[in-house]
Amino acid sequence: MTEKFNKNKKYLCFVLHSHIPYVVNHGTWPHGTDWLFEAAAETYLPLLEILLRLEREGLRAGLTISLTPVLIEQLNSQAFREGFVDYLKIKLEAAAHDYLYFQRTGEKQLMSLASYWRQWYEKIYQLFLDDFKADIISAFAHFQETGSIEIMTSAATHGYLPLLASDQSVRHQIQQGRFVYQKYFGRQPAGFWLPECAYRPGYAWQPPLGESRAYERLGVDQILAQENLDYFFVDNHLLRGGETRGVYLERFPALQDLWERYRENYQSGPIRPQNPYQPYLTHPAGVAFMARDEITGQQVWSRHSGYPGDEYYLEFHKKHFPGGLRYWRITSSSSDLADKLPYEIEVAAAKVEEHARHFVWLLPQVLKDQAQGIIASLYDTELLGHWWFEGPEWLYQVIKKLSQTETNIKLATASGCLEEIPPGILVSLPEGSWGEGGFHWIWLNDKTSWIWSKIYELEKKFWPAFEDGIKSSHLDLRLLKLLCQEKFLLESSDWPFLISTMTARDYAEARASLHFERAMKLLSLISRSTSLTAEENFWLEKIKSEDSLFREVLLPDGNII
Repeated sequence: MTEKFNKNKKYLCFVLHSHIPYVVNHGTWPHGTDWLFEAAAETYLPLLEILLRLEREGLRAGLTISLTPVLIEQLNSQAFREGFVDYLKIKLEAAAHDYLYFQRTGEKQLMSLASYWRQWYEKIYQLFLDDFKADIISAFAHFQETGSIEIMTSAATHGYLPLLASDQSVRHQIQQGRFVYQKYFGRQPAGFWLPECAYRPGYAWQPPLGESRAYERLGVDQILAQENLDYFFVDNHLLRGGETRGVYLERFPALQDLWERYRENYQSGPIRPQNPYQPYLTHPAGVAFMARDEITGQQVWSRHSGYPGDEYYLEFHKKHFPGGLRYWRITSSSSDLADKLPYEIEVAAAKVEEHARHFVWLLPQVLKDQAQGIIASLYDTELLGHWWFEGPEWLYQVIKKLSQTETNIKLATASGCLEEIPPGILVSLPEGSWGEGGFHWIWLNDKTSWIWSKIYELEKKFWPAFEDGIKSSHLDLRLLKLLCQEKFLLESSDWPFLISTMTARDYAEARASLHFERAMKLLSLISRSTSLTAEENFWLEKIKSEDSLFREVLLPDGNII
């Protein structure tokens, strides 16, 4: 088995963070459910396929995978299942049409690639309907039950926890995440993925917007401890101090400009001597944490210095329309899209093997000065397959080679690593994230501050309304459930992120505004003692059909609606 502990106690903890914002019922293309369909087809199902392949070969993957509650609920929805089948059929038809088009134009190499895409989507179609019975979440649950993977939970809608104005809001995001996890996986989660690896210790905190007095806050880790969660991850710079490059800078050029505008105001903390390859405990809560490794991280995150930028890998940005299939290779990071050369499947496969071999060679070099240690390699799951098409096969080969190579590095889940190398040193972590500059700039800046003003306004009104509502004998529980969901949706870190990265600014602004407006109207309805009118009931059913992302909501008082 791959997760086989060794006397040298040197481990690779490979962590994949899976998240798509709530897009069901909110558009299709270019922004909306196609994001979810692409992630399922290009990342989640290929990942499940390699887990299935490994299982049939008698190997456990030893991966740690986070699935956000909002992603779980979407993948489990009937709207996704039906829409995804239609999406795959469209891709199959596109491949057939492209084949005929390239036949007419005499482009034989592209004809061959069109046949490849036809076969590739047929395989995804079969995996979804036959192998996994149209149930992606149950498939992940199966691999957790067999010990192949460990699944972590996260905040309900990927809320950016350090900037929420109340500990109650932070706790509610965490509690809903734990509740959804237990519902789908039948056990309590051990690990928690901090959205954007964003952390804040406890101190006399003051909201960054508006005039308000400072007030004492619990640290995010203290709330995790109170909710019986065992571990989380942070970016390397939070442990060691100093400036971070961030993980998104290369993928989103707009961040270059944004961070430069704030660089002069940024002050790096002192370098701290902590070893990034050991687990630690937070002070004062005593929750275990591990820090992201930058060396292995760059190999997968970077299109310039890492594997995904190889000239023979599939080019992400150039597509053949109307079907949107990709037929060209990167060629050169500096080449114009018009100059991209056709993709060569066999050459790309050889590169995958070469890069997997290099990664396995690299691991002992990273820990060569350590008597024991853990390499925590953290990635967005969607990097493998969606952004880097060859990524899932690379991961499969890394796992295989680690199981077959005489190396003192073993792949183990986060809980397995912590069991073998228990943390024993308390560390007071500073505030920060894995965004550019290591702080909150990507999520709170002059382009996004209006969203936080709305979040703070809703937080201020929500908690008194909630307390009054649960005491009221006439309260329609539909209103309270939908209010919780609209608040969760407004708090999603995706809206400010999409604005800052300039990837879907209009869409994100519209979504944030919509959820705020709906929450405000729900608050006004809750505050009334009169019955709902026919028009108000119609409006309520409309937002119920569009925004009921959670089938059940765990209320802050512990009740479930």
